Amino acid sequence: MNLSDRKITIVVIFLTVGVIFLLRLFYIQVVDDQWKIFAASASERVITEYPSRGLIYDRKGDIVVSNTAIYDLMVLPRDVSEMDTSAFCRLLGIDKDQFNEKLQKAKAYSRYKPSIFEKQIPAEAYTSIAENLHRFSGFYGQPRTLRYYPKAASAHNLGYVSEVTPSIIESDRYYKRGDYIGASGVESIYEKPLRGNRGKRYVLVDVHNNEKGSYADGQYDTSAVAGKNLTSSIDLALQVYGEELMVNKRGSIVAIEPATGEILCMVTNPGYDPNLLVGRVRGKNYGKLNADTLKPLFNRALMAKYPPGSTFKLIQGLIGLQEEVIDENTTFTCRGGYYFGGRVRPRCHAHSNPVNLGFSIQTSCNAYYCNVFKRVLDKYPTSEEGYNKWREYISAFGLGSRLMVDLTSEVSGFVPESTYYDRYYGRNRWNGHTIISLAIGQGELGVTPIQMANFSATIANRGWFYTPHYIKEIDGEPLSDSTYTTKHHVAIDAVHFEKVVDGMFRVIESGTGRGVRFSPDIDVCGKTGTAENPHGKDHSIFIAFAPKDNPKIAIAVYVENVGFGSTWAAPITSLMIEKFLTDTITRPHIEARIKNADLL
Repeated sequence: MNLSDRKITIVVIFLTVGVIFLLRLFYIQVVDDQWKIFAASASERVITEYPSRGLIYDRKGDIVVSNTAIYDLMVLPRDVSEMDTSAFCRLLGIDKDQFNEKLQKAKAYSRYKPSIFEKQIPAEAYTSIAENLHRFSGFYGQPRTLRYYPKAASAHNLGYVSEVTPSIIESDRYYKRGDYIGASGVESIYEKPLRGNRGKRYVLVDVHNNEKGSYADGQYDTSAVAGKNLTSSIDLALQVYGEELMVNKRGSIVAIEPATGEILCMVTNPGYDPNLLVGRVRGKNYGKLNADTLKPLFNRALMAKYPPGSTFKLIQGLIGLQEEVIDENTTFTCRGGYYFGGRVRPRCHAHSNPVNLGFSIQTSCNAYYCNVFKRVLDKYPTSEEGYNKWREYISAFGLGSRLMVDLTSEVSGFVPESTYYDRYYGRNRWNGHTIISLAIGQGELGVTPIQMANFSATIANRGWFYTPHYIKEIDGEPLSDSTYTTKHHVAIDAVHFEKVVDGMFRVIESGTGRGVRFSPDIDVCGKTGTAENPHGKDHSIFIAFAPKDNPKIAIAVYVENVGFGSTWAAPITSLMIEKFLTDTITRPHIEARIKNADLL
C-alpha cells in the first residue's frame, strides 16, 4: 500500500469513528432523554387481536355453532409493582397462594413477555375486574371468543376446542402459548379455515395501567382476519329430533342424502351437551364424562362395531346375482334353517316354500342366503379364491375399511381376510360351511353405523356412492376435496339392484318392516336386522331409503340390547324419514312410545 492509500484509509477510519460518536451523542442527549421523559408516564404494550372463529351453519342456514365473548387476564411481570394483593384476590375470587403460584408461573415463562394470569373470564364477570385494573400495574384484559352451541346438539361430530400443548407449538409455528385449537370432530378437521389469523395492536399505557392510544399511529398494527364460516350438510332440526328419539337408549342414527353423500344427521347416544366442554369448566366436565359408565364421549356412529345382521343379506343377494349363481327366480327350500352335516345352522323361521330372492328379502330367510354364499365360494377352484372374490365385492361397498368421513375417530370395521381363517383353521382346512355365519351378517363381521347408512345409500343409488361428509361449503364455496366429489362404483350391474330394491319395498309393504310406511304417497324401502350380541340382548337394526325412486334420504339405525329390528329400530327409522320428507309427524302414538321408552 502506498502513502496516498494509507492517508485515505486513516481519514476514513477517523470519519467513521466521528460519525459513531455523533450518533451516540444524539441518542443520549435527544432520543434517550425524550424516551426517559415518555417512559416516566407511559410504556408500550402489544395486544394480540384474536380472530373470531368461523361459525358453522346447517344446510338450511340455521346456526349450529356460534361464539361468545370472554376475556383472558394477562400479566407482564416486569410491570407488576407493589399492590394491594388482598384486594386483587377478592376481585378475581382467588386466594393469596393461588396468586403467588400464578405470578411465579408467569415469571418463569418470561418477565418481559405477557402471559395469561387468569383465563376465560365471562364478559359479565370481567366488567367489574376491568373497572379496577388501573389499581394494579402489569395486568390487562385480552378479549377472546369461546364456542357456543345454541341447540346443544351434534356434540360428537362438532368436537371441541382446547388449549394447545407444547408438542403442538413445537410442530406448528403458528400456535403460541395460550392459543386454542380444534381438538376433535369438525373443529379439528377444519381447524385451518376455522381459526382465521391473529392480528397485533401496539398501544401506549400510562403508569396507571390506562391505554393512552396507539403506538406510532398504528403503523405497526395488523388486523385479525376472522375464520371462515362453514356450512354443514346436516339438517339441524332432524339432528335434534333424532337425539330426542334416542334419549334413554344406546345406539345411533345416521342419515345420508344418497345423491351427494352429505350427512343429514349423525346421532350418538348416550351423548352430552357440547357446551359442557367450553371454557374454564371444560377440564372438570371432561373428567366427569370420561368416567361415566354409559360412555357419553364414545361416538357410536363412527366407532362402534356391530354385526350387520340380516341387513347383510341384501349384499349377499347382489353378489349372487352378479356372480350368476342365482337369478331372481332361483329358489331354495327353507326347513327352519340351513342344513349341513346333519345339523341346522343357522336356524330360521319356517317359511312357505319355495323361497325366491324377493320373498327371501321380504321374510329375511336365513336358509336362502346360506345357499347363495356357499354357491359363490364353490364357484371357484378353492374356498380361498371364492372367499377373496366375495370379499372384493364387500370391500367395494366401503365395508371393512374407513370411509374417510371428514370427522375424527372413524374406525374401519372388520371383514376378515382369508389369511385370518388360515391362521384359525389351517390352510385349505376351511370352506363355505365353516364360515357360513357370514352369510347372514354374523360371525366375525363388524360394521359401523356410518358404513351401514352408506350401504343403504349405495343401494338407493343402484350401485354407487360419494364418500359421506359433514361439511358441504367453506365460506360459501362448495367442498372441492376430491375425497368427497369422486363417485365410487361397486362393480355390480345396476340392473341387479332393481331386484333387491323391489324386495326391500316388499319388506315395508308386507314383510318384516310392516308399519314403517307412513304415507300412501311415499314408497319406503327397508330391511330389518337383528345382530347377535354375546354380551347380552341382541341389537335392533334397520336400514332404509325413501322415496323408492329418486331417493332423498338413506338411513341406518342401531339400538343396542333391545331385541328385534322391527321392534325399535324400524319405528325410529320411520319417524326420522317422515320428519325429514314431510316436516311433520302423523303418528304421535308411535312417537310417544319411542320417546317415553327407557331402554338403558
